[in-house]
This record gives sequence, C-alpha cells and structure tokens, in this order.
Amino acid sequence: MLSRIKYIGLNPARLFVLSFLGLILIGTILLLLPISTTGSISLIDALFTTTSAVCVTGLVALDTSKDFTLFGQTVIMVMIQAGGLGILTFASYFSYFFKGGSSYEDQLTIGNISNIEKIDEIFKTLKRILIITIGIEAVGALFIFTSLNPALIPYLGDRIYFSVFHSISSFCNAGFSTLPHGIMENGYVDNYGFQLSLIFLFVLGGLGFPIVINLLKYLKHLIRRTFLQIFNHKKDVYKPWVMKLGSKINLITTFSLIVIGTILIFINEYNNILASHQGVGKFVTALFTATTPRTAGFNSIDFNQLHLSSLIIIIILMWIGASPASTGGGIKTSTFAIAVLNFISLARGRKNIEVCSREVSETSIRRAFAVMTLSVVVLAIGSLLISYFDEGLRLLDIIFESVSAYSTVGLSLGITPGLSSASKLVLIILMFIGRVTTLTLLIAFFKQVRMSNYTYPSEEILIN
Repeated sequence: MLSRIKYIGLNPARLFVLSFLGLILIGTILLLLPISTTGSISLIDALFTTTSAVCVTGLVALDTSKDFTLFGQTVIMVMIQAGGLGILTFASYFSYFFKGGSSYEDQLTIGNISNIEKIDEIFKTLKRILIITIGIEAVGALFIFTSLNPALIPYLGDRIYFSVFHSISSFCNAGFSTLPHGIMENGYVDNYGFQLSLIFLFVLGGLGFPIVINLLKYLKHLIRRTFLQIFNHKKDVYKPWVMKLGSKINLITTFSLIVIGTILIFINEYNNILASHQGVGKFVTALFTATTPRTAGFNSIDFNQLHLSSLIIIIILMWIGASPASTGGGIKTSTFAIAVLNFISLARGRKNIEVCSREVSETSIRRAFAVMTLSVVVLAIGSLLISYFDEGLRLLDIIFESVSAYSTVGLSLGITPGLSSASKLVLIILMFIGRVTTLTLLIAFFKQVRMSNYTYPSEEILIN
C-alpha cells in the first residue's frame, strides 16, 4: 500500500502532513453540518475547532458545551483521538490487519513515521500503542466516573459520556471540556479526585508511547528479577540495558519540571490564586496548574489572575512541552534536556555530551538546536502577524496565545474568541505546525540531498 505512494512523489513526512490535513478537512465538513451545532457556525470557526481538536490543542473559538450538539461533541472527541494517536497509526495498522501483511518497504515507511528502529517490531509496536491507549483511557474513564458527583450529572448515560470524553481529551493532551467554564466550573474546581484523574491521564499521554512501552518492559524486568531472587535465592548481578537513554532523559526531565513547577506555583500563588483552597487542595491545584501547561490545556484557575512571574513560568513550561512521540507538543523534554546538558558540557570544556555512561549522538544535538531555533522563529512570526492584525492587544496576551497554539497546549488568557479571522488563521497555522513539527514540514517539502563520500576541511567560526 504505502510503497505505491512513491509513484506520486510522497515521502513519509509528506504523507504524514497530508494525512493530518485530510483529517482536518473531514472534521471541518462534519462540524459545518447543521446537526453538529446548536446555531450557525462560520467556516473559520469550524476550521479552527477541528484544527484544535486534531492537533490536540484545546484552544476554542466557540463554547464546546453550548455551541455544539452531542453529535458535534462526538465529532470533536473522535478528531481528538485520531489526532492524538496520529492518523497514520490507525491507517498503517488497520491496513496491515485487514490485508494480512505488508511489504518490506511499507514497514520502512511506517517505521520512519513511528520512530521505531527495528523493522520486525513495527507492527507489534503499533498494536501495543492501540492496546495501551484504549486500556489507559478505559481506566482513566473509570477513575473520572467514580470521582463525579451524581447530583451534578444525574443521568447515568451522561456521566459515562462525560467520563469517556474527558478521559480521551486528557490522555491525548487536548484540553477540550464539555463544561462551560472548564475545570473552573462549580462542583469541579474543588473536586480534587477528578483533577488527580486528569493529571494521571495527561502526564501518561505526555510521556510518549515509546517511553511508556519501555517503562512497562523495565517494570516487567524488575518484577522478574525480584521473583528470581526471592524464590530461587539467587542474586541477579547481571543488569541489562533495559531502560533506554532517551527514556531516562525524558523521565528525569519530565518529573523535574513537574516538581520545580509545582513548588514555584505553590510558593508564588499561595496567597493569591490558591487562597480559596484549603489543605491538600492548595497542593493539588498547584500541581494541576504546573502540569497542565505542558500541553494538557485544562484550566482549574483563571490564568488572568496569576502573578506576572507565574505567567512567565507557564509560558516556559508550555514552550518545553511534553516528551517526543507523545500526544503532546512543544519543543519536547528531550530537546530541552540536550540543550541544558550541552551548556554544562561546554562549561566543563568537554567536546561531547555524556550522560548515564552513554554519549549523545551529534545528530540528536543538531536536531535539538534546530527544533529550538525554528520554534523561536515560528513564534516570533506568529506573534508579529497577530499584533499586526489585532493592534489593540497586549504583547503578553499575544505571546501567551501564540506559545499555547504552537505547543498545542490550549490555555488562553481569553483573547482567542475575539480575535479577527486573520489572527485565528495564524493560530490555526501555528497549531498545525506545532503538531506535525517544523522539522517534519521541512523534510516533507525540501529536496533531500544524497550523502557524499567526501568532507570539506573544517574551520572554526568566532562565536561570543
């Protein structure tokens, strides 16, 4: 199937980009149907909502709870699920499942898209992705269901739909909610069990499928070692490299950002936005506020009420985002970690980046700094265009909204619904670029140069 695509000039990256565009087109058409909305909807708002759902962002131009019918909300939920997993994960796996096989070239193509190195594990991994996703979302929906107050949602069917919608939206880091004011709604803002369920889901979704699968393998290895030591009375001295370097770096970076962010928000907002909460509620709200900017997009507080220093922290967390190959966006935790490690290596006078008895490849370092540089360029252009189309807005609001869109977060200071059509189009482009990544777009549409068997002499360039 995929091998035939070469005849029409599509490389894997271009196919990936076009698949998302096709999904956005389908979603826009469905939301334009009268059955999808309670009133009329413009083309730009339908396109904006669909792009936000497919790119798992969560920025909204309309009220999801009031302006969309049950059918419209279901369309949004399906778009979130498809966009979170990646349309090609679905297409590749089900094509293989129904046809009963695939060519070697097909597997290479899918492996390139899925970041899977071993050819024989490609479809096994895609199958695991679907099983893990459905399993985690089912458990998350159960957690959410048990945390709800039946008095707020009396009908059982409505509670089940609410739980499934928010479980999918959370795990896919979309940030969409069927509540009029999001998690700030009365009866939910102080439901800390509900908020912890959401945190559980969007943190797992933000780790990325390769890391989750690697983590499960590592836990299985630990259980097996412990079992052998207890029942066989043998000391297992052999320690295989089960946890990969990428998984270690991303896990350490993720939990460091969670801890540091929670502490900073807790201290900075203790007598401000956290004043209305008591006891453990202050900690849970600070934890929720620190974790949701890393592409989840749910809001249990009014971000306009935060101190300026807290808003800057939120912007930095949004920019860093989630881990690679996850449902989240941003420059990714691995990119940020490599940049920090490179600074430390330069300060110590080392030529290479060494961590956990391993050396980070030069290709990874080049990609990391390319991602960082391109993100700054794209955000600068996006902010410039919005400030041009809507001149009366504050610079902080524009930067916040632009970073939120590019990092597919969905948090807002409230300016998105009132933006002009041109500015909304800018945010749509930022959401799309942030989801498929700038490097993927460049690879998709730039002609690839063949590797040469020679190199030119190197020369130092004066820096700093």
